[in-house]
Amino acid sequence: MTDAVAPAIPIRAVPVSPGRTPWKQEAIGFAIALLVLALLPLVIGDTYSRHVLIMVFIYAVVASNWDLSLGYGGVFNFGHLALFGIGVYAYSLLTKLVGLDPWLALFAGGVIATVAAVLVTIPILRLKGIYIILVTFGFAQLVMQIVISQSAITGGTQGLVRVPGLYWFDHNMIRDGKFAYFYIALGLLVASTIFLRVFVRSRLGAGVVALRDNEEYAISRGMSLVRQRMITLAASAFFTGMAGAFYAAYQRNASVDVFGMSLATIILSMVLLGGASTIYGAIIASFVLTVFGEAMADFGAWRPMITALLIIVVMLVYPSGLVGMIRAGWGAIAVRMKRTA
Repeated sequence: MTDAVAPAIPIRAVPVSPGRTPWKQEAIGFAIALLVLALLPLVIGDTYSRHVLIMVFIYAVVASNWDLSLGYGGVFNFGHLALFGIGVYAYSLLTKLVGLDPWLALFAGGVIATVAAVLVTIPILRLKGIYIILVTFGFAQLVMQIVISQSAITGGTQGLVRVPGLYWFDHNMIRDGKFAYFYIALGLLVASTIFLRVFVRSRLGAGVVALRDNEEYAISRGMSLVRQRMITLAASAFFTGMAGAFYAAYQRNASVDVFGMSLATIILSMVLLGGASTIYGAIIASFVLTVFGEAMADFGAWRPMITALLIIVVMLVYPSGLVGMIRAGWGAIAVRMKRTA
């Protein structure tokens, strides 16, 4: 009598976590979005609209990287905008005073911001809650005061003007209708987003989330709070610093306004409105808030109040932000399609 052979059971090599979009689907969606954005300058004719999109890309890089430390890491790092400002002044001083090549200074802005993030991590390694907020906020104020006090080098409250811009061989990037700067900003956003998504899907990213959700249990399983927190803040700093450097190259000036609460409030609103711990949510919210704000330019003092009302309504209806709204809408469409099939 022969033994019955059990049927083979297919085994998935890499299981997909519940609620996580498979790599292939995410890559397809990412490629489609990139193609649409790359074609926008061919559709949008005026220079000002391209300028708005460039600013959207800059804000999106800063906001999505803040989402890494704030949303995924659960670290209330209110010194994140100081890293952006460090990138601004690092690029400006290196190109204007030292004479460093602008492209090298662009990269150096990210490196210097990363070093600054590591330094600010040291005093908050063992802190929690409000104490992290106070230390990181104090760090941002310290950087701003250093910039103001060293006016002979940094220009103080007057800032720096005529900062050297980027170049592309003999191409005149100032008089090309902002085409070149548009694609450089888009490339920066693409590189930053790919890095962030790879990071959060990696073992390092899983460790960061584990510490956020249950710190005591994660530590008991052998995870290092010090190591993970330092990696998280350093990873969120590099492209933030590069975004600051690009901002200085694009605007061709550096001002202490980049350390102000106004910009910090805007970027934080993008993180929260888009939906924390999503990366894409902060990017989507950057488009929505920036374009919405420009569309209401004629409303004067009413503009920030209307924007704040929009954020409140969205957060009340969809606590998970714009990403939650999109998911709910897509789920409703999928249900209807199943019913009609």
